[in-house]
Amino acid sequence: MDFIKARDDDETANLIWNDSAVQHEKIAELRNYQRINHFPGMGEICRKDCLARNMSKMIKCQPQEYSFIPKTWIFPAEYTQLQNYVKELRRKRKQKTFIVKPSNGAMGHGIWLIRNCEKLPAQEHFIVQEYLDKPFLMEGYKFDLRIYILVTSCDPLRIFLYNDGLVRMGTEKYHAPSEANLSQLYMHLTNYSVNKHNENFERDETVDKGSKRSISWFTQFLRCNDYDVAKFWGDISELVVKTLIVAEPHVLHAYRMCRPGQPPGSDSVCFEVLGFDIILDHKLKPWLLEINRAPSFATDQKIDYDVKKGALLNALKLLNIRASDKKRNLAQQKAEAQRRLYGHGSMKKLPAASSDWEKQRHTLERRREELKEQLAQVRKQFSREQHEKQHLGNYRRIYPPDDKLLLEKYESLLSAAFQTFLAGRAASLQKEMNNPLKRMKEEDILDLLEQCELDDEKLMGKSSRQRGPKSLSAMPECSQTPRRQRPDYLADFTSCSSVDNSCSSSDEEMGERRKTEGSQEKRGEKKPFKNNTAPSVSPTLSGPIRRSISCPRSIASLSSPSEVRALSSRPSPMVPMATPFIRPGSAMLRSHSLSRSGYAPRVPHTYFNIFTNSQTNIMQGDSLIHLRSKEQEADLVHQTLAALTAMRIRFPGKTEEEAEAVLDEILDNWKYHKPKVASYWLVKLDSTKQRKVLDIVRTNVRLALQRIWREPDVESLHLYRLFNRVFNRLLWSHGQGLWNCFSNTGSSWETIFSKSSEVASPQELQCCRRLVQLCRDCLLVVYKFVSESRGSLSGLSPEWDDTR
Repeated sequence: MDFIKARDDDETANLIWNDSAVQHEKIAELRNYQRINHFPGMGEICRKDCLARNMSKMIKCQPQEYSFIPKTWIFPAEYTQLQNYVKELRRKRKQKTFIVKPSNGAMGHGIWLIRNCEKLPAQEHFIVQEYLDKPFLMEGYKFDLRIYILVTSCDPLRIFLYNDGLVRMGTEKYHAPSEANLSQLYMHLTNYSVNKHNENFERDETVDKGSKRSISWFTQFLRCNDYDVAKFWGDISELVVKTLIVAEPHVLHAYRMCRPGQPPGSDSVCFEVLGFDIILDHKLKPWLLEINRAPSFATDQKIDYDVKKGALLNALKLLNIRASDKKRNLAQQKAEAQRRLYGHGSMKKLPAASSDWEKQRHTLERRREELKEQLAQVRKQFSREQHEKQHLGNYRRIYPPDDKLLLEKYESLLSAAFQTFLAGRAASLQKEMNNPLKRMKEEDILDLLEQCELDDEKLMGKSSRQRGPKSLSAMPECSQTPRRQRPDYLADFTSCSSVDNSCSSSDEEMGERRKTEGSQEKRGEKKPFKNNTAPSVSPTLSGPIRRSISCPRSIASLSSPSEVRALSSRPSPMVPMATPFIRPGSAMLRSHSLSRSGYAPRVPHTYFNIFTNSQTNIMQGDSLIHLRSKEQEADLVHQTLAALTAMRIRFPGKTEEEAEAVLDEILDNWKYHKPKVASYWLVKLDSTKQRKVLDIVRTNVRLALQRIWREPDVESLHLYRLFNRVFNRLLWSHGQGLWNCFSNTGSSWETIFSKSSEVASPQELQCCRRLVQLCRDCLLVVYKFVSESRGSLSGLSPEWDDTR
């Protein structure tokens, strides 16, 4: 992992590992970029007496859900209850065995079995549990499972289960407990620290032998013996989640007390690797024995090394600790200090004599800030999830689960736990748990934000929205004109002088940024950690609402060499741009409030093939850029326009006609799709994902130029430089440039040529317009594909990791 061990007194280390519980003061002093391997309050389930006490409370309110822990009594407080229970058993002529454990013991020390509970001392501090006398046996031996659990955050709760672990076996054949064998601890106890001292302990390095084996082997053992492995792991997962739900109110409350200024949803400075000790009964039902907050990472055998190394290594990858965290944290602190200094983002208190209008405005502003804060949390959470999916290793996330019904059940238990344990002591936490915004998706929050803007405009007496590059205010409205005669909003490319300067310089700034980033990488500055992480998303929402969620890596434009057919339904820039036109019918011509541009002859419906026959010779030819005449260049531009017009974005798994029908459907139902496309492009996709969408078109256009111009280095072509400026403009203002192309408001991409010394000929301008058409089509295809692949706009099928 490229970590460097720091001095013990180094207060600036990125990662702090402690083999004992950490004082609350230590957690409070940590900087935001630091990580420590313990949560405050986790002792509520890691001490045996605390676990028993908390489980007892949950059993009272949720008896059906918490039936996985043996009956337990805490001494000396529950001495009388145990004696009454024993008397009741004697009355029914039953006898049970009990196991006695120290309240805060470990490693099997101080554990013993008893059948006559009257001999127990009344004033000692320990716990007494019913002994499970019918365990699941393997080769005649009793065993337990050490399951490794990673908790990366308590706010919100995130739990991961490691798919491997240890099977720890007793070293004497098991027999039901009796007065004669109660003292034979090698038979009844499965602790490694106890059994390793027995001469029968086997240190066999083979997978299926020895007194210590792996859970991956045990899973295969169950499968070979026709046990339901899926149910087994499902039961284990539920046991773990339900147990940590008991701890969550305590941990979250203690964590918030230690980190009072930390906003909800921010990166946790704490994490924990827990060791759950679980035993199986003869019906393969898991029972919780205890939880270790400092599980042993000793490697006495090879199996220890393999399992424990994997659990630790994968855990550290999931934590996403980066070398750049220190600098980023320092920059955030400076920005926060400036914000406080100048009062940015702080809500002013209303004077008592404020008018009703001022009170309404203040309430609306407060509501908007709350929504923006929640939106930032949702985005950051999605960014975190994306990193987790890519770095799970041998872990799998068990909370929150993907199963919606299971999630609802867990949330109900979590709510019950907060009511049970906090009981009004932390009213703010309970109020936050019941906040309806916590259950909202990004689309819902954006709808509420848009409604806030509308209410604000009504309050301010504005008749219509201002023109400009606002994220959701520049969306085209669905035309109410008849289906066959709709104005082509895309034809009306209006300019916005207020943003011209910033727009025209965006290309140069982007180029300078790339150069700076490149030079930093070339310097090869040595870092104590490997910085190979997913891009982070800023939670700031002071400007226009941004996008931050998922997108496919690419949608390839493939081709099939079909013959030139009739006229294209795709409009082309052959007509004056502001001219609306009549739509003869959706099957033949497509013009709409979302139409791709003015009109054009229907060119071959050939999907553009990335690898054409002539392309293999491109790299062999010499550059001809300085040898062409103006007439030849004009002819090549004409050929490029024809090739661009012939391109179509392929919809994976659909024919050409079906893809056309999909785009028709989106255009014909634009009022329905408008907010969804806007949310997907402007909010869900971060700048990297947006660039990947346009790179689908960029890559294929580049290949077309190489084929037509027979020029390997297309960067030197004047036309390609124009294309690059268009691409950059479409990505301007976090994708607002492309979204303006769906609307008759905002600033047109064509303004980049109005103040530039680089002149574009009419044909080159037509090529750029067709390029914009392809980018719009590409966005709609991506949007539709993602919505169909998962039923929502936040996920993608695994095959989209294939960059073809």
